Amino acid sequence: MVRQSISFTAPNDEWLKSQVDSKEYASKSELVNDLIKTGEKAASPNRLD
Repeated sequence: MVRQSISFTAPNDEWLKSQVDSKEYASKSELVNDLIKTGEKAASPNRLD
């Protein structure tokens, strides 16, 4: 896996933290990867995983 450094606005960072704190995701990285995957699926609805 490739490491990246990205910046978030304070409200977005708080939302990410709340998702991790609620045990919905194990880490911010897991959540961001899931958001990307969801966005890719929305952009290409006929895509096979």
